[in-house]
Amino acid sequence: MPDMLVRLYDLPDAHPSRERASAGGFFVRRAEPWDRERMRSFATRCFGELWAIEADRAFNHSPITAYVATNGPEIGGFAVYECTRRGFFGPTGVREDLRGKGIGAELLFRCLNSMIEMGYAYAVIGGVGPTEFYEKVCGAFVIAGSEVGVYRPLLDLRASEPA
Repeated sequence: MPDMLVRLYDLPDAHPSRERASAGGFFVRRAEPWDRERMRSFATRCFGELWAIEADRAFNHSPITAYVATNGPEIGGFAVYECTRRGFFGPTGVREDLRGKGIGAELLFRCLNSMIEMGYAYAVIGGVGPTEFYEKVCGAFVIAGSEVGVYRPLLDLRASEPA
């Protein structure tokens, strides 16, 4: 899975995704300390322990570098930045039955705009699965030669585990 690069100074309008997400009853906001356990549980259940561990690091920053999509007490998705490496977006995930409703795009834009506020001109999206989503939503493009990228040590660990 390749890494992608986003030009933060040339982002498209985020308003349509915000409208779509809110029309479905979801409100995207910066995570608060009391969201930590619920978000980690959600990430573990829906995306696995490795994503949960990585995303949990967002709560070590001030301000917290995570956003959650909620409908009352229900978490429908999350996104984090500055967790694996500086200047990186992700991981992010939206519950499978809620995909295509603007939640993922709104989470992405909230994080990217926070990265702009931090002074970044570019953001790296590491180990991307759905490249088409990022190309369409924020104009990201694949970084040539990045198929393994920053996650190589993780892949090397998995390869050495007994089957």
